[in-house]
Amino acid sequence: MTVPPLSHALQRIEASSTSAMTDRARILQADGRDIISLSVGEPDFATPPHVIAAAKDALDAGDTRYTSVMGTTQLREAAALHFRRDLGIAAEAGDVIVTAGGKQAIFEALAATISAGDEVIVPCPWWVSYPQIVRFCGGKVVPLLTHPENGYRFDASDLEALITPKTRWALLNSPGNPTGAVYPEGMLHAIADVLRRHPQVMVLSDDIYAPLSYTGQDHATLAALCPDLKDRVLTVSGVSKSHAMTGFRIGVTTGPRWLLEAMTRLQGNSSGNAASISQAAAVAALAGPQDFLADWRAILRGRRDMMVERLNAIPGLSTPMPDGAFYCLVNAAPIMDRFGRDDNRLALHLLDHGVAVVAVSAFGGRDGFRISFAASEESLRTAMDRIEKALIGQ
Repeated sequence: MTVPPLSHALQRIEASSTSAMTDRARILQADGRDIISLSVGEPDFATPPHVIAAAKDALDAGDTRYTSVMGTTQLREAAALHFRRDLGIAAEAGDVIVTAGGKQAIFEALAATISAGDEVIVPCPWWVSYPQIVRFCGGKVVPLLTHPENGYRFDASDLEALITPKTRWALLNSPGNPTGAVYPEGMLHAIADVLRRHPQVMVLSDDIYAPLSYTGQDHATLAALCPDLKDRVLTVSGVSKSHAMTGFRIGVTTGPRWLLEAMTRLQGNSSGNAASISQAAAVAALAGPQDFLADWRAILRGRRDMMVERLNAIPGLSTPMPDGAFYCLVNAAPIMDRFGRDDNRLALHLLDHGVAVVAVSAFGGRDGFRISFAASEESLRTAMDRIEKALIGQ
């Protein structure tokens, strides 16, 4: 049987590299291999007990039916509280849509607004799905290059230099994946000045890692700092990273109502509502106790410091100190000749030695890899021993 051709839209994208490496690690683990998987962005903390209790209560109450496509009133109210309390955005329940994870919100927003040839500026290195979604929608990815010596942050003038009449969106991710970069208030104000000169440009602000910042300062986000731009900013958040709820698949998003209505139209004709049980759990996550987050941040900060010290001690590797999230972006350029300047070969070499990482080329970079420090300290120390042995034979 001849395989029918795939759509042109699907032919423009590739499978997720992070998912592919994680799946490969799981297959090896199932075959009995001792693999420490540091390729996926998933905290090892247990989901908070009050969240689990809320999910069980919803099941016991028979809360297993369809909800509004935009999400339950209870969760939209809890999400609005989260946006006000944690991000400083003046949101009400009517300003929120609930999706099956933050990724769905990003997909819907871009799919609802991008036409063929529209340009989207994306800071690079980037999260793997940003360029794929843009290309699927028929848009053009415009990389905004960042560098480790600047903490993977860009100047507003660099952003403005890339804006054309075709620019539809600029994407911001703070704290960032894969870099851990955090955008301070001064930088966001400078970006706002650029946006005021270019009224056709909207901003997608991906703040999913906002509670996981190690700067000691309050999280800064564009819609809160510059309310005059609020109608041009879509802010994406959720519970996956901050509350160890990756499997619940809940994202919450606030922004201009015309865009939320467009996203709802798309969602109503694709997935429909997010799972009702997950929504009940997310209400408890966002409206319930938040004090555990300080302890989690302290643990992750300690892991980060250990990982940065160990990585920078290995000849040929270097990484800056990430300000947030739970990744180190590792530069391996001095040793890449050993791997034919192919960072996928480097990643497979480390996998052969029992550690799963993701080649930085998956994020638009080169000559290195992204490694997560969201695993236990014991696992991280063992992984670093293995990487050191794999690269310098000790």
